[in-house]
Amino acid sequence: MKNNITFTMIKPDAMENGHAGEILSMIIKSDFQISALKLTQLSKKQAQVFYGIHRKKPFFGELVTFMSRSPIIVAVLKKKNAVEDFRKLIGSTNPDKAEKGTVRKLFATSMGENAIHGSDSADNAQIESSFFFSGREIY
Repeated sequence: MKNNITFTMIKPDAMENGHAGEILSMIIKSDFQISALKLTQLSKKQAQVFYGIHRKKPFFGELVTFMSRSPIIVAVLKKKNAVEDFRKLIGSTNPDKAEKGTVRKLFATSMGENAIHGSDSADNAQIESSFFFSGREIY
């Protein structure tokens, strides 16, 4: 079951540009089941905690500011091989290198403002999901 969930976040740039509905539609059409869904906004402190792994990197401050500037949509998704399939759906972090038809190719404006987050492993999907959702909120 662990390999059958992933976590996603529709980032501030995609929300501000009105792409949330199109992105959610792409997710559903790709046979992902939404197990939890929430509209929220990270405080700077929450963004610092969530992205703590990047604390020592030069882009950390910019990332925290970006991720806390406006609302986001967070979701837990289910599907067999969820992490791998979702990473294919969203495409490369660099939208210039993303495959045609992927979320980032369609909606990202830069590597920093790349429209969507997807967990990079089953373990991180669990950690990231539990950051935003309690167990009783995930179906």
